[in-house]
Amino acid sequence: MSDGSDGFPKGGLNRREFLSASAVPIAAAALSGTKLAAQGPGTTVPSQDVIRLGFIGAGANVRGTMIPRLLENPGVELQAVANRSLESSQRAADEVGISRAYSHWEELLRDDDVDAVVIGTWPYMHRTLTLASLEAGKHTLCQARMANTAQEARDMLEASLRYPHLVSQLVPTSTSYAIDNVVKQHIDEGFLGEVISVDLQRLQRDNGPGRRTGPNGFVDVGGELGWRHSRQYSGYNTLNIGSTMESMIRWLGRGTRVMAMTKVHVPYRYLDGQRTSVTIPDHVDVLYELMNGAQVHMRFSASTGHSNGNQTWIYGTEGTLHVNQESRIFAGRKGDSGLSEVPNGPERRVPRIVERQFINAIRGTEEITMVPFETGVHYMEFTEAVSLSARSGQAVYLPL
Repeated sequence: MSDGSDGFPKGGLNRREFLSASAVPIAAAALSGTKLAAQGPGTTVPSQDVIRLGFIGAGANVRGTMIPRLLENPGVELQAVANRSLESSQRAADEVGISRAYSHWEELLRDDDVDAVVIGTWPYMHRTLTLASLEAGKHTLCQARMANTAQEARDMLEASLRYPHLVSQLVPTSTSYAIDNVVKQHIDEGFLGEVISVDLQRLQRDNGPGRRTGPNGFVDVGGELGWRHSRQYSGYNTLNIGSTMESMIRWLGRGTRVMAMTKVHVPYRYLDGQRTSVTIPDHVDVLYELMNGAQVHMRFSASTGHSNGNQTWIYGTEGTLHVNQESRIFAGRKGDSGLSEVPNGPERRVPRIVERQFINAIRGTEEITMVPFETGVHYMEFTEAVSLSARSGQAVYLPL
């Protein structure tokens, strides 16, 4: 799944690049809106045989994961790319065989040979680019996280509804698809009885790509400032709250009431040697309520050294389901002596199908399930509600 950084530097950022990352694109967006809108919807109509793709933000994940999977579909061509500079665009084009390199995303959207656009930027540009892409008549696949705020996500959904003949899709943030079928089966077929509570933790344990922790999950004091620490570029997105809620929506539906407490354990980070304040929390506790009244406790952290990582417990009136840090599933019913491991072979796991669905949806042969814009709006509203509750000390009711 996406780390959301495509088309931008990974790890530490040059201060000039970091501070200027949004200035040029947003200024251009303000100038380009009427020009793109004037073209109207449907100015490019893909043929049955060839779908020509454009990429806005073709970073490592797009080049290494998405493009190979997109090319597995017959009749797909890599038409154009626009990164933050012409040089970066040309490097990406040369690496993966994209025909045209542009210096700015507006040029790409003006290319009538581009049928569909993959957006791989940080969240702060997703609304701008999605609306512009749809207005230019392009099918649109947008990286997670959906946007900076719930309102931006709603704007994206509303735009997609204005252009129903165009495909609008999100890259999944969730990594739970491998266990979804088993978890949902146990819930839907009544193995658990009525779900009465859920206890879930998502604790980052290492400082690999895109992580926010120090070694072994300890507080990353003195660490570098990345886009995930920036309100400007991440908005309300915090840790992996959105991706977890994406899974919970599939399993148990949406929440109705949210209460949260958060903590910033690393209030300063370094950008090009200069200390910069951080306001996005690195430790979050959430309590929320499901539609049936069941309570869910969620804990997210990038500051829990030597923790046991991810854990999920779903408790029902008749049974219990547990997913451990290795994504192995265990279940037990009332009267059992304990939990037993549930088989989850390859035939039961949901593979990554986002790229296939995008292409097939454009051809009209498959519906979008991974992931529709509606789901993105729901997890963005939940993410924002967590922040609002933590700031106010009060419960926040959903939908916002």
